[in-house]
Amino acid sequence: MEQEYFERFFQYIKEGTSPFHVVNASVRQLEAAGFVPLKFRQAWNIENGGKYYVVHHGSALFAFTVGEKAPHRSALRMAASHGDFPCLRIKTNPEIKEEGYRKLNVEVYGGAILNTWLDRPLSVAGRVALKGEDPFRPKIRYVDLLKPVLTIPNMPIHINREVNKGVELNRQIDMLPVCGIDISEKDKKTGDENKKEKTEFFMEYLAHALQVKKEDILDYELSVYNVDEPMFVGMEGQFLSAPRLDNLTSSFALLEALTTCTRQDGINLIAIFDHEEIGSRTKQGAGSVFLSWVLEKIYNSLGISRSVYMENISDSLLLSVDVSHGLHPNHTAKYDVTNKPVLGGGICLKEACSQSYATDCEAIAVVQQLCEQEGIDYQKSVNRSDGTGGSTLGAIAGSLVPVNIVDLGVPLLAMHSARELMGKDDQLAAQKLLNAFFCL
Repeated sequence: MEQEYFERFFQYIKEGTSPFHVVNASVRQLEAAGFVPLKFRQAWNIENGGKYYVVHHGSALFAFTVGEKAPHRSALRMAASHGDFPCLRIKTNPEIKEEGYRKLNVEVYGGAILNTWLDRPLSVAGRVALKGEDPFRPKIRYVDLLKPVLTIPNMPIHINREVNKGVELNRQIDMLPVCGIDISEKDKKTGDENKKEKTEFFMEYLAHALQVKKEDILDYELSVYNVDEPMFVGMEGQFLSAPRLDNLTSSFALLEALTTCTRQDGINLIAIFDHEEIGSRTKQGAGSVFLSWVLEKIYNSLGISRSVYMENISDSLLLSVDVSHGLHPNHTAKYDVTNKPVLGGGICLKEACSQSYATDCEAIAVVQQLCEQEGIDYQKSVNRSDGTGGSTLGAIAGSLVPVNIVDLGVPLLAMHSARELMGKDDQLAAQKLLNAFFCL
């Protein structure tokens, strides 16, 4: 059972190479469990006992189940995560040819730890807009190059003698990935005039991968991702090391819970937002009104009045599920003096009086009691008073949909690295909690 769970989780990580691919992988899991797609611009015919999902602009996903006996004042339970991750994004007109090398022009997305992206095998995934018959309806294609087509080489210590003292990386100079040797320059030196110089080598490669004409590509949103595969590490295999644990740990757990747990008298809903790593305030992010629109449309389709809808919202609970900082064994002084969540200690319940984590004592008491009732390991996480930690989507979503919220997630080491580290048992604790939340 546990082995099968982690096999599915590892496959989800390998498929989730861009926010669009996270949504696509999630849709496959939902449809396998009998969920029916809905389009927001069409009327919804929702029935008691139904299972549904809606994709928003390709990179955000909402899915929900309706109980067989859902009354007008049914309990609403929600959980949210995000499917984006810190990475590099390929700019428009990306090709650079310099001193016999081919490189790509990229920009940094989110708060990436830059040096962890050096010397890694990297690939490219995302979506591409192509010419269509109707200019208002371009064709959208998804692409994952799958194989390692890029890398960002480090400077050797013989040339950069200060490298082990810490070197600030320039985003425009040091983070440009190499994708090939410039054959045209090499041909010039050997006198071969038969091979034509290729200036749009990436666009040609992309067009070939999509099996389209280069001229048909209008624009794209492409992420550079680490192709390293997930694996267990440690002498007893207690750690899980993988790219994109922030926040595919949460997205996967939400999907597993929603597809396996049902309640007879309520609505369960999950949201996988985009753009959390850059502030959430976009049409696909938790800072948009789309969640409230989805909820209102659900209640309207069920014939429930707006007044009762608002009453249900005010009496509901949202779990904002995102990773937390685990105590680093080599830098313990960086953490709070009494709240030190460790890997393997269970799910983290995150608190902050600044409301960067939206948790309050009433809401957190609900989750604590669930954990204690179901025998789920948990711990509390609070930042040092003289420092700040990360924020998440809970407080942002809660400002638009005024519900009780608990921010929680598995503790990580190396958060925002190209490869992160977590405790294997913490993922199981998170899964068990979400199952209880949606089943009981």
